[in-house]
Amino acid sequence: MAHDEGYLLDNRQAEAGVRFDALSELFDPSTFRHIEELGIREGWRCWEVGVGGASVPRWLAGRVGATGRVLATDIDVSWARQAASPVVEVRHHDMARDEPPAETFDLVHARLVLVHLTDRDRALQSMISVLRPGGILLIEDADPALLPLICPDERGPEQRLANKLRSAFRSLLAERGGDLAYGRKLPRLLREAGLIEVRADAFFPITSPACDLLETATVNQVRDSLIAHGYATAQEIDEHLDNVSAGRLDLATAPMISAWGRRPAA
Repeated sequence: MAHDEGYLLDNRQAEAGVRFDALSELFDPSTFRHIEELGIREGWRCWEVGVGGASVPRWLAGRVGATGRVLATDIDVSWARQAASPVVEVRHHDMARDEPPAETFDLVHARLVLVHLTDRDRALQSMISVLRPGGILLIEDADPALLPLICPDERGPEQRLANKLRSAFRSLLAERGGDLAYGRKLPRLLREAGLIEVRADAFFPITSPACDLLETATVNQVRDSLIAHGYATAQEIDEHLDNVSAGRLDLATAPMISAWGRRPAA
């Protein structure tokens, strides 16, 4: 995931790899379904923005074939380098500061990127600017405010503790400039940017082993921040992680809003 200064979930932390694997298991099927339905084919040129891990550029490479191209960029490409191939170029790029690539694309895709940036409008315009006529933009971003509870079935103290920590995590995101209601805005933003044939849907799992892995890695990444800001004690965090490890919680993710539109052909 690309990030600006102060990004809460730093790719350089060891837990990032676990998070990428969990996110891949949870959301790759939905992402791939959308891209298939958008008509990806051999020879397409694709830009994967804020790539994070290697799963999406590898899949894209298999669809565009030897005559296609996949540019995979992030502010930290250490987790994506393994996707590099004659078709996939992995490049350092900071959406918050750098100019867009000097080429055009049939597909530009970003997942869980813009919600974390403070200058989201600039980043969105940057991605639209490199679409070829008729090219497609697919943005997938979370909307934590749509489902503020990580345990929607809040039936006891373990679930209440989980929801307390999730509320604290949301506060940390907001303090870093994250827009907790960004996902729902995407259809309007794409239309206002001049894209046509705009559509959107939402997906989120309510319980899955990958949700447990994602929660454990996320809490471990933000542990120090939660304690430093007075949102939770070390004892509360350890208790919550024990509850997750024991499989006693049905953990949900924030809804993932997928929105897509096409640049007019003329």
